This record gives sequence, C-alpha cells and structure tokens, in this order.
Amino acid sequence: MPFPRAVDYHKPGRPTVPNGLGVFYVLVSSAYLFALYASHAFWGFPDEAVARGALGLAACILFGGFLGLLDDWMDLRWRYKALTPLIASLPLVALRQGHPVMATYLFGKVNFGIFYYLVIVPAIVTVTTNVVNQLGGLNGLESLCPLTVMAGLALATFLGPARAVRHEAVLLLLVPLMALAILGAFNFTGRIFVGNVGSFSFGITLAAYAIIANVEQALLISILPYIANSSMILLNYFFWRRLPKLSMTPDGRLYADHRRSLQTLLAYRRPTSERALVLKIAAIFVASSALAVLATVLS
Repeated sequence: MPFPRAVDYHKPGRPTVPNGLGVFYVLVSSAYLFALYASHAFWGFPDEAVARGALGLAACILFGGFLGLLDDWMDLRWRYKALTPLIASLPLVALRQGHPVMATYLFGKVNFGIFYYLVIVPAIVTVTTNVVNQLGGLNGLESLCPLTVMAGLALATFLGPARAVRHEAVLLLLVPLMALAILGAFNFTGRIFVGNVGSFSFGITLAAYAIIANVEQALLISILPYIANSSMILLNYFFWRRLPKLSMTPDGRLYADHRRSLQTLLAYRRPTSERALVLKIAAIFVASSALAVLATVLS
C-alpha cells in the first residue's frame, strides 16, 4: 500500500502500519456533501438549509484534512497546531452557519449576535478539534470515539424536538458515518492508522455539524470525556512538565504508573490488553453520547 508507515509502539515487536488512511474519509465525505449540494441545485432536494449546510461541512472537512495532512508531513509543534483549526472555521463564518440564539443552562436562550460567528463558532471548532486530536495512540481510539460521538449527534438531531434542532440535517452524516465506521474497523484491528489527517477531519466534522444542526449542547455533553482527557494532559504538562506514557509488559499488556490522561487513568497499575483499554474508553463515550441524546430529547 503506497502510504507512509508508522511504528505501532503498543504492539510486541513494534510493527509498522500504513498511516494517513483518514484521507479516504476526507475524500468520500466531501464528495458526498458536494453531491448533496449539487442535487439541490439541479433537482431541489434536499432543501436549501441542508444544501448550504452540506457546502459548509464539506469545506470544513477539506480544510481539516489539509491541516491534518500538513501536520503529518511537518510534525507541527502543539503551540502552532492548536490554532490551525481557526482556519477551518472560516467556511462556517463566511456562510453564516448555525443560529446565534443559543440555549444556555443558566440564562435560558441568549442571542449572541455577531459575537456567535466571530468568537463562539471558531472556539467550538478549535476546542473540539484539539481535544479529539489529543486522544489517540491506541488502535481504534482515534476512530471509534469520534464515531460514537457522531452517531450520538445524528440521533440527537433525529430525535430532538423540532423547535430546537433541524431533523433533516441528519442527511449530512449518512456517508461520513459509514466511512468512519469502515476505517474504524480496520483501525481497531491494527491494520491501519488514520493519522492526523483523520483525527483533524473527524473533530472538525463533529464541531461543524453540531453548529449546522443546532446541537451544540449535545456536542458539549458528548465530548466531556475528551475534555477531561485534555484537561489532565495540559494540567500535568503546564504545572509539572510531565506527559502521559503507557508501558508494556513482556506479554504485550499495557499499564501506567501515573494518572495523567484518560488512558493512563484506566491503565493505572492495572495491566490490560490494548483492545480492552480501547473498548473501556469507547464505553465511556457511549455513555456520554447517550446522555447527550437524552438531554436533547428532553430539552
């Protein structure tokens, strides 16, 4: 396979695996979304709101894929990589995607006006993309967790009250979900890595879709495990200059002697297989996504 190979550090013998296969997600998803936009232009289906959402989401995915590919090539430092998703938010701002009136838990509905497009939209895209990108390193982790959140957002859109969400926006995720599920199957079995091109585009898909479909609160609840993981990593780095690291036993099981991330927290002094650890983390995302769907339905 003509893809660069990366070392799988959490396997005995450290085999090399094709890396950067997330580019297929970018190509397939963006092609589907442009096809939806063309379908509206020629035949009037889907409606204009979904077509505009498809255009914005496709542009964001392409931006995210390019930025992730750039990081795969150049290995950007975190201080620069953390700000690159700001560029990917430009299509949403330019197309005025989303609604400036947002429901808040403390103050009810608040109209943020132009502040929504200039500050809130870029912040949602930047934070979501970065926290998604920070949870990785294990086979399946970079694909199964975003897949779970994406499925939760689709359900929240489909089941949520009509006054609060755009039900028809779920069309935007049909092919991205299938593409991510296929990549997830190969990634979980250790046959491929999705690379930063994958994790960037997955994160931007979640953020952009939540804005387009008006399910920002569901996104916030769904990505709480991501936020917890990133908070643990950043606090340990900025205060004690310590980074998380998993160790491996002679028989290939993973463990940690510290608790500096979600992975090391679950593997703390508890040797476990890589697949078991990934499934435990994915189960946490299933719970947070289910809570997000429930909160949306009951809102």
